[in-house]
Amino acid sequence: MFIVPVSRRAAASRVREFDRLFDDAFRLLDTVATDGTPVRRPAIDVAETEAGYVVTLDVPGVAREDVQVSIDGRRVSVVAEARAAAPAEAAAPGGTEGAEAPAATPVDGIDYTAYDHLATLVAVVEPDGRCVFANAVLEAVVGVARRRLTSGSIHDWFVETAALAEAIAAVSRNEFSARRFDGTLRRSPVAAAATLPVHVIVSQHDLYGGRVFVEMIEIEQQTRQDREERALGQAQVTKELVRNLAHEIKNPLGGIRGAAQLLELEIDPALGEYTQVIIHEADRLQVLVDRLLAPHRKAQVVADLNIHEVLERIRSLVLAEYPRGLRIERDYDTSIPEFRGDREQLIQAVLNIVHNATQALAERIEAGDARIVMRTRVARQETIGKQRYRLALELHVEDNGPGVPESIRDQIFY
Repeated sequence: MFIVPVSRRAAASRVREFDRLFDDAFRLLDTVATDGTPVRRPAIDVAETEAGYVVTLDVPGVAREDVQVSIDGRRVSVVAEARAAAPAEAAAPGGTEGAEAPAATPVDGIDYTAYDHLATLVAVVEPDGRCVFANAVLEAVVGVARRRLTSGSIHDWFVETAALAEAIAAVSRNEFSARRFDGTLRRSPVAAAATLPVHVIVSQHDLYGGRVFVEMIEIEQQTRQDREERALGQAQVTKELVRNLAHEIKNPLGGIRGAAQLLELEIDPALGEYTQVIIHEADRLQVLVDRLLAPHRKAQVVADLNIHEVLERIRSLVLAEYPRGLRIERDYDTSIPEFRGDREQLIQAVLNIVHNATQALAERIEAGDARIVMRTRVARQETIGKQRYRLALELHVEDNGPGVPESIRDQIFY
């Protein structure tokens, strides 16, 4: 079952497009073979929900591990290749024709299917490198069916195998409880990138002598999570510092203003000009302090919102400010559903980023060739603020300016 989230307002027209697409695709399969045997054709069903579509695809005679799914933007490709059953499996007692094979069978009485629920890439490997188990995440990232992964060696997946072979040998001989190193994982030719940098952890397998666990963590994801955690911590410290400083400034302001008013009653009216300066400056500082405390006082207004409506609002504001010399292109994934958030704060945050881009494009705006691209995509299995989300919004603001200097990239959002 494949769930494709779309905007509810576009659901009515898109469902007709799905129907026409699949009717045309499978009409050719509704034939009879030359030997008179009816052709077994796949069955597909498209159902509409409030948040999107549910596409159910039934492919007779194809096991689960032989189905490969690849996602490229809004395009979802499904490749299902039926394999000939082994002689022993063909006459299995009590079996039913067309029964789906389990995701992973126990190996030497050990069931590893619990590792399918992990977010990292996990494999169970023999001392010689032969893989006996690969979890679902590894299968999806590499882009190869589990059966093929477990029929070969783990060394086939890595660009450099020396460090991996040494770590597996040392841990399997009980010389170390675990070994860590950085490596490069090979991926299927149909994947978005040919290789993937990973941090590899080889640890002991307590239940079976000699076997080891090989866990792989995407380096880019790990680095981003560490950077986000540091930024969140620094932002929280800064927020508390600003709030405490604002309160310390605000407390004596009332006394200064009150003292100036009393002094104005006691002195020569010709000198009242000076007390008015004190009162006006105290009022100005009071407004500044209130602005510093405003984000802490203002409650969030959370409601359903469409990210593309927000971006269109920002686009109209920026183009009104720069009517000439700047082109703002849109690359939207219209399947992104609505989500809950504070519309005004989201507009302010993205508008600040776009304004930073326009400032960096000052020379190009004068030359008339400045360009900003606003791109939206769906991200899957993302960790934000130490919490993992199945679906997330990926928003890009790109420009053809000089770029962010390397020296401040890590502090750009701090």
